[in-house]
Amino acid sequence: MSDWKVSLYRPEIGAAEREAVADVLRSGWLSTGPVTQDFEARYAAALGVDDAVAVANGTAALHLAVLALGLGPGDEVVLPSLNFVSAAAMVALSGATPVFAEVSGAHDLSLDPADVAARITSRTRAVVAMHYGGYAADLAALSELARAHGLVLIEDAAHAPATTTAQGVLGTVGDIGCYSFFATKNLAVGEGGMVVARDPDIRARIRRLRSHALTVSAQDRHRGGPSTYDVDTLGLNYRPTEIACALGRVQLDALAAKGKRRQEAVRQYRERLADLPGITLPFADRPVEESAHHLFPVVLPEGLDRDVVQDRLKAAGIQSGVHYPPTHLFTAYRERYGLGPGSLPVTENVTGRQLSLPLYAGIGDRDVRLVVEAVRAAWQPAP
Repeated sequence: MSDWKVSLYRPEIGAAEREAVADVLRSGWLSTGPVTQDFEARYAAALGVDDAVAVANGTAALHLAVLALGLGPGDEVVLPSLNFVSAAAMVALSGATPVFAEVSGAHDLSLDPADVAARITSRTRAVVAMHYGGYAADLAALSELARAHGLVLIEDAAHAPATTTAQGVLGTVGDIGCYSFFATKNLAVGEGGMVVARDPDIRARIRRLRSHALTVSAQDRHRGGPSTYDVDTLGLNYRPTEIACALGRVQLDALAAKGKRRQEAVRQYRERLADLPGITLPFADRPVEESAHHLFPVVLPEGLDRDVVQDRLKAAGIQSGVHYPPTHLFTAYRERYGLGPGSLPVTENVTGRQLSLPLYAGIGDRDVRLVVEAVRAAWQPAP
């Protein structure tokens, strides 16, 4: 359907974004250059860190983190199965083994620190904490686990750009923070991402690895620096474009205002859906100010068929989504690591009942009302 009354997500691209792109086209410099450097500086300032490295996308951010840490065969990384597949894929492609851990439950879709602790072995090198929907994982507990076992804590902050919580700015509390600026994200440039790292040596390694590990950048050569270069390790082309970073600067400037609009929609959803029989609203006890609100997830009660609910919403013109199918049950992971149903009972139970409702910066009161009315009408047993 292309004529949804309320779509799951709707990008906001205006005159400022169009003019920013036009400026780049007029400049004649299309790949990583001065606009990228300025976006990196502005994003780092928004996080309160020294520096940030812009990359081609969020998956590249995760891959560069894995590469910079030197993870490989024999190493294990503990991470949630309830996440987009990219995090596990980047671990697996390095030769390391993704070890999937449970989420806390329907009320909290973040990694369960107690289950993480139970899965740590002598081969564990890192833990990936995913800030689901823009809500903070339990960074205090996970940081303590990482310190106690000498592990690296990677924050998958794809859903949480420049998000301040009581635990700190998400992505900056652990050792490495990875962000996504995909087309559906709160800060959307089409394809883009960012990496921050506490250790300046790790950060420098990530910056070099994103551009073939060249010892002299193209921009330095253009400015009259050395015309040749060396390559002393294996790198990749994970550079962003100037166009993406120009969009990123505009989106970053508007992020706080758009975040407030998301907060208001979440307040309304919480107030108007809380009385539905058997519904769970994950993170409902969290202050709305302490989340990026990338998603608005609900968990259906046992016995209410998600497919039926989604079909009823679709008939009413309301788009919904599922975030996410559990990674450990995908064919590649079942076959490669011997996983299957029953491996993560809490995660499997929750993911079978999870549903995402429309949420985006431009969602209006009328849109929320239409969604709520459709959900309440759909909240009936199948005939």
